[in-house]
Amino acid sequence: MNILDKIIASKYREVEERKSLVPVKLLESSVFFDGKVVSMKKYVTNPEKSGIIAEFKRKSPSKGLINGSASVEKVSIGYMQAGASALSVLTDKEYFGGTSEDLKTARKFNFCPIIRKDFVVDEYQILEAKSMGADCILLIAAALEPANLKSLAAFAKSLGLEVLMEVHDGEELERSLCDDLDLVGVNNRNLKTFEVSVDTSLALVDQIPNTFVKVSESGISDPKTMVQLKKAGFDGFLIGENFMKSGRPEQAAYNFIKEFRKLLAAETTLSNS
Repeated sequence: MNILDKIIASKYREVEERKSLVPVKLLESSVFFDGKVVSMKKYVTNPEKSGIIAEFKRKSPSKGLINGSASVEKVSIGYMQAGASALSVLTDKEYFGGTSEDLKTARKFNFCPIIRKDFVVDEYQILEAKSMGADCILLIAAALEPANLKSLAAFAKSLGLEVLMEVHDGEELERSLCDDLDLVGVNNRNLKTFEVSVDTSLALVDQIPNTFVKVSESGISDPKTMVQLKKAGFDGFLIGENFMKSGRPEQAAYNFIKEFRKLLAAETTLSNS
């Protein structure tokens, strides 16, 4: 079994356990459940913002512990002040050290789109996302049969949530595209081998229909790379590890965004002259 298969197998068990502990009625009674959804699509494509979906992530299966001491409140507020368009919050505990409380805390302190970053395999998790205050959910094409992915996307839309679908190659993209998606992300990290290459994004950008907001995910550690991806046609950029490995993730985000804006302005001046 590769790491993705292991995560998905444990996720099915985890969801069944949570269903028995927390009934749907309890999720629906959350103070966040009927809250107005903030559009990830609108914020990511807003030219006043950077397009960055800044991620709060404590650890990962490939890197182990990245940052065990960061405060969700401080980092999430700092990300938004630095010019991020949106937040991504990991809620998987076993592999990424996240919790539902992390997302609730981020929601409490920020008015911006927040995506629940987890391995969604069941409608119950989408109800959970709504009860935490999430605006958007992630559906991973490599982890779901196309019919199941389409059904989960439709269920999310019925609750008013937006959907980011993540792909790793052209085959996943082709078989999983459906009308209920809002954003399509290309993960530059192969979830089976954990190797990273932004060439994955560059190879797929033109295959994603322009009706979807295009997001490049993982492996973006240099503002120059982000400028290259922006020129190629991406609107959004999911960055987590590059910020979180710093002692002050919010400061790392500020420096990165400042440099990106400087490079982009220079690039624009050059192309206009």
